[in-house]
Amino acid sequence: MNEMLKDIVRTKTYQNVIYQNKFLIKDKIVLDVGAGTGILSLFCAKAGAAHVYAVECSQMADMAKEIVEANGFSDGNYSSMLVDGGVVLPDKASLYLTAIEDSEYKEDKIEFWNSVYGFDMSCIKKKAMMEPLVDTVDQNQIVTDSRLLKTMDISKMSSGDASFTAPFKLVAQRNDYIHALVAYFDVSFTMCHKLLGFSTGPKSRATHWKQTVMYLEDVLTICEGETITGSMSVSYNKKNPRDIDIKLSYSLNGQHSKVSRTQLYKMR
Repeated sequence: MNEMLKDIVRTKTYQNVIYQNKFLIKDKIVLDVGAGTGILSLFCAKAGAAHVYAVECSQMADMAKEIVEANGFSDGNYSSMLVDGGVVLPDKASLYLTAIEDSEYKEDKIEFWNSVYGFDMSCIKKKAMMEPLVDTVDQNQIVTDSRLLKTMDISKMSSGDASFTAPFKLVAQRNDYIHALVAYFDVSFTMCHKLLGFSTGPKSRATHWKQTVMYLEDVLTICEGETITGSMSVSYNKKNPRDIDIKLSYSLNGQHSKVSRTQLYKMR
């Protein structure tokens, strides 16, 4: 219901991409996957697409049909977008990693299970630790720099290319404590006449994707200039390909913390 209100960044960027680059859309057949309200499909129709197929499997589909008809377009066959001729919008995506201080949330939502009204429920804590949290991170919580993990050319990817292992090295920008690592992505529309894109990072305007927070078993006491090194592996879950398995290995050999650990996460 609030798709456009809560994600102005994405919607406005797509509008600029489509309206300012009509040569990509005019007289083409467009497939809009995960169309939601159909707003991106409407942009393409207005930009002169020969036909737009908007695919949406949620309850939003019936409402999207009404919106399409209310704006004078005929009903289709009801978000990424594929344009006839092999153009994918966006066509580049980059994944980044940073580290944050988040003692308040971790204490309230994770450590809480150690003693629930005097009862040991730590088995639930283990489950909670394994599920990354999708939430908006305050940029003031960021302790380290951000490092690029991987850049993907979406227009040329095969199904197996989304599985990867990448090393990282995060440098502390101040003396603080680290409770979690945070992943986010940027996208680019390089096929446009003028390069366009947006970021889902904590220093950028919020999107509905927010950020992905992976809490650490250890609380890392880190000093300015010290480094966290490690690697992150991402792969499809073998039982359910819609789930993602994440393996995070990290080490800190600092003045106040010496830690080396591997943690597993499952993104549903």
